[in-house]
Amino acid sequence: MDYKEMYQSWLDNPYFDEATKEELKKIADNDDEIKDRFYADLEFGTAGLRGVIGAGTNRMNVYTVRKATQGLANYIIKQSGQSKGVAIAFDSRRMSPEFADEAACCLAANGIKAYVFESLRPTPELSFAVRHLGCISGINITASHNPPEYNGYKVYWEDGAQITPPHDKGIMDEVKAVTDYATVKTMSVEDAKAQGLYENIGANIDDPYIAELKKNVLHPEAIEKTAKDLTIVYTPLHGTGNLPVRRVLKELGFENVFVVPEQELPDGEFPTVSYPNPEAEEAFELALKLAKEKDADLVLATDPDADRLGVYVKDGQTGEYHCLTGNMSGSLLADYEIGQKQAIEGSLPADGELIKTIVTTNMVDAMAKHYGIKVTECLTGFKWIGKEILRMETTGKGQYLFGFEESYGCLIGTHARDKDGIVASMALCEAAAFYKAQGKTLWDAMLEMYEKYGYYKDAVIAVAHKGIEGLAKIKSIMENLRNNPPKTIGDYKVLKTRDYDKDEIVDLATGEKTTTGIPKSNVLYYEMEGDAWLAVRPSGTEPKIKLYYGVVGDSLDDADKKSVTLGEQVKALLDSL
Repeated sequence: MDYKEMYQSWLDNPYFDEATKEELKKIADNDDEIKDRFYADLEFGTAGLRGVIGAGTNRMNVYTVRKATQGLANYIIKQSGQSKGVAIAFDSRRMSPEFADEAACCLAANGIKAYVFESLRPTPELSFAVRHLGCISGINITASHNPPEYNGYKVYWEDGAQITPPHDKGIMDEVKAVTDYATVKTMSVEDAKAQGLYENIGANIDDPYIAELKKNVLHPEAIEKTAKDLTIVYTPLHGTGNLPVRRVLKELGFENVFVVPEQELPDGEFPTVSYPNPEAEEAFELALKLAKEKDADLVLATDPDADRLGVYVKDGQTGEYHCLTGNMSGSLLADYEIGQKQAIEGSLPADGELIKTIVTTNMVDAMAKHYGIKVTECLTGFKWIGKEILRMETTGKGQYLFGFEESYGCLIGTHARDKDGIVASMALCEAAAFYKAQGKTLWDAMLEMYEKYGYYKDAVIAVAHKGIEGLAKIKSIMENLRNNPPKTIGDYKVLKTRDYDKDEIVDLATGEKTTTGIPKSNVLYYEMEGDAWLAVRPSGTEPKIKLYYGVVGDSLDDADKKSVTLGEQVKALLDSL
């Protein structure tokens, strides 16, 4: 069926409810809208579903959620995992509670018990719950930091990480095999509860989760000494972080925590921001205003599902608030956690590992060299860091010390298998207290880190290409770069190219070819002279192409200038494709 026939079939089929049909009738004269809603099925990718909420095969709605869940249920049954159950969490977005119940009812109709959080919870707590309850899988209804018209459906496996091979392909195949919406099983919440297949969870997960976070505190004495003098401003950006962040900070003794009142309560419309993303400058506008009123030492923001943390820190000399990128805050936390473990224990494990993604700052490598530990690289997406933790656990080789990615996400400890903005908030406040006890600010610590490892500056350019034409444009850009690899990028000579889709590294001077050693992915990477680099990849969650790049300078000012220049040259390269 073409998109027009599929549109008509939804109008004619008694399976779809009247509200859905009324929504579709309103676009009867808009062929472009009909095409966008029905030209394809909403793709179940390696992280699950993500899309605009609405009626249609290419939208997030109760029918596409049921279809995805039926495919997941079929896979779980084939893996003989139905007796373990599935944990389900949801965030503050439109339709999140409804989608969570639709997923639970579909699982229940397939004989699989669903453990559903009674109210919204952060993504890392869902990851924790999967392992804490011994579930075979987990579902999180969230679209992370996407605009309010979006929602999503993330799938986790029993290790607590988002699905990776072979489970991702197995589940995707099962979802694709569900071609008739009417064959999807479901039942009412009441019947599911009556049959013991639907159980609400809440405090029985919250309490052990928070307890696990607190085990990662390294210097409680520093908190006790300086917490009364440390002022923290925090915003959950209308999402899930409000209660757990405030709870863990309060229990540790931080008294001066001020929450941005306009952004405190959950609201799927995100009325104070156009884009609830802690990477965006506008997300901090209200928080910085409050920070200046309270003379705050640091400003924190978690995204709606609270797996990522954005940070501003105060410069004690100028009173200015500096934004820390994900690379900066991740490096600062890595140095604190690893350095203080070494100081407390006298040494680090001989097989200790610091894990980063392929688009994360090269400061990590300099840091690891300083501490004498191994850097393990993995693909973009925290599930791959989770997979490395699983590898260490199952083989008994390697000890996880820290892991982070440039997109404002890290994991301290191994209580979860996803990035955790709650534990990151806790750890950053602890670090602030520790440095304050030494008469330093977090910005002072950042400057000391630059002086020790080098003035690394990293940035990312994201260009949106929406719709069918946008997908074609992104594909064309990747093909052009793949078929015609640049020998120079701006002022920099390219030394090596990495094509992760081909699993190939090419030394341009010698022509020697080696393998990347990690799973295939549609990513191109260019190693350049002076430790500069560029990576290009399509976003896995948004209709964007992303270009990551990094430089090293002789000073902060030098690094900033080099970064601006390379950024302009990268844009010029993109425009030429």
